[in-house]
Amino acid sequence: MDTREQITVIKRGVSGIISEPELVKKLDKGAPLRVKAGFDPTAPDIHLGHTVLIHKLKQFQELGHEVLLLIGDFTGMIGDPTGKSETRKPLTRDDVATNAKTYTEQVFKILDEKKTEVVFNSAWMDAMTSADMISLASRYTVARMLERDDFKKRYDDGRPIAIHEFMYPLIQGYDSVVLKADVELGGTDQLFNLLMGRELQKEFGQAPQVVITMPLLEGTDGVRKMSKSFGNYIGINEGATEIFGKVMSISDELMMRYYELLSGVGAARLEEIRTGAVHPKEAKEALAFELAERFAGKAAAQKAHDDFTALFTKRQAPTEMEEARLPRSSARVRLANVIFGASLAKSTSDAMRLIEQGGVKVDGQRVEDPKAEVATDKSFVLQVGKRFFRRVSFE
Repeated sequence: MDTREQITVIKRGVSGIISEPELVKKLDKGAPLRVKAGFDPTAPDIHLGHTVLIHKLKQFQELGHEVLLLIGDFTGMIGDPTGKSETRKPLTRDDVATNAKTYTEQVFKILDEKKTEVVFNSAWMDAMTSADMISLASRYTVARMLERDDFKKRYDDGRPIAIHEFMYPLIQGYDSVVLKADVELGGTDQLFNLLMGRELQKEFGQAPQVVITMPLLEGTDGVRKMSKSFGNYIGINEGATEIFGKVMSISDELMMRYYELLSGVGAARLEEIRTGAVHPKEAKEALAFELAERFAGKAAAQKAHDDFTALFTKRQAPTEMEEARLPRSSARVRLANVIFGASLAKSTSDAMRLIEQGGVKVDGQRVEDPKAEVATDKSFVLQVGKRFFRRVSFE
């Protein structure tokens, strides 16, 4: 593609580019750009919110550019202070190493592994001496650090800011110096850290990287950003049934945002969906299938589609479902305990709440007594909500 065509692809779904003229100038040279995105492995699993950046990296990859996937195994031990009202508890090196392994396994469900350079910032940070670290710290002032919104709020409120937290943006910026990045991607909440890379590259005599910020993806509730703590996430390691069903549960408005940030459909098809030329239900099913196929495979995605259609169109339970084999301790057992044991509720009290709300069926019959019991001498089909089924047996 020529520069104009590449810019059209790159700008899809982005929040901002600093700066577009610089990016055009870099692309006009015709050489592949070094495109960096960093991830701190502070948790083992990735959800769709994390993949917004990864999908944009994939687009750069398809345009012929070099993708640098930076695993912040050193910065992960500090903990990114972005948006935090207090100092984060540092992770151990073992914690970070374990999480980093799962990250690299999951991102290659999107990126082409053969065309991705995976780098760990411990490779150069572990080699830095105390003198090197002091020299790096001298490149930026405390006053400039306190211009950062979250630091300023904590300082004004009298809440502590540990010295090592100031080091985080410096190290992230220094990563760009080491890697000679032409472009760095990050969420809108990362703007301060991303701009630090530009500043330090200038300090070290390099051309400053172009900063591209991506929006934070809303979760399935369409309100708050996707997060496990909010329970509104879609994990990429979830089964095809869960991915398909959760995507089908989002609003039509949110569907367009997911299309722009996560889908691989072309601009023409995207415009058809946006203008209503494609029925929203058809468009949503296509998106659900695309994401389920990407993370769970085509066969699993097809089965998830067929089961969803059977459940919501023909009102049939899926022909195949996960089994839950529970220990038999007595002739009868509380249904709430079964729901919790089958991993369909966070706790027995949560299970009782689901029963009271009318969201539980046993062999197709709704149960509304939170203290209801079931016999343990035979198996049955347990349904929680509209989409979650287990074939329960006791042994």
